[in-house]
Amino acid sequence: MIRVILYISGKVQRVNYRSKVINKAEKYNIKGNIQNLSDNNVKIIAEGEEKDIELFIQDINIKNTLINVSDIKMEYSTPTGEYESFYKLVSEGETDERLDTAANLLKELINVTKKGFSGIEKKQEIMIVTQQETIGKIDNLGIVLGNKIDQNRLEIKSEIHALRDDFKSHFDKRLSKMEFELAEIKIKVNKIQHSSNNPRTKISQAE
Repeated sequence: MIRVILYISGKVQRVNYRSKVINKAEKYNIKGNIQNLSDNNVKIIAEGEEKDIELFIQDINIKNTLINVSDIKMEYSTPTGEYESFYKLVSEGETDERLDTAANLLKELINVTKKGFSGIEKKQEIMIVTQQETIGKIDNLGIVLGNKIDQNRLEIKSEIHALRDDFKSHFDKRLSKMEFELAEIKIKVNKIQHSSNNPRTKISQAE
């Protein structure tokens, strides 16, 4: 087991750095503590197995959008075994400062939320207007389609009447022709019957 005191510099205060370090310490079974210093740096006292300490130091060298560790200074010494866990030390006045910071963050969150709701209301108004315009266009389209359907219906009805008149005219002509031809056939049949009943015609046929 070894003991190391780490001095972390960079953007490491008020960015949730200490909480992340505590999580890493629990991961590697590191004992000790972490505290903010007045010069905006962070001090860590860590005791644990040498391999775990090395991995711990690598993992707390964090660089992301909020945290930016620029340097880690290390002082090794003999472990005391005085720590039963890894915890955060809070200096006097830090709690009040945290409350003020939390209050400011809450105000910012409220403002952002209000702006967000305002934006949503504007979007809803735009959506309502767009919806009304769409409904109006659909209504106009329905009127146009209705007029076209009525017009087509009239045209189809007119065509049906025209076809019916043409068919009736053609049928009447055919019927008249058939009646005429039937009358001629009757005349011819009557002539044949008349000639067969005439005695002179019979004598002439016998000779």
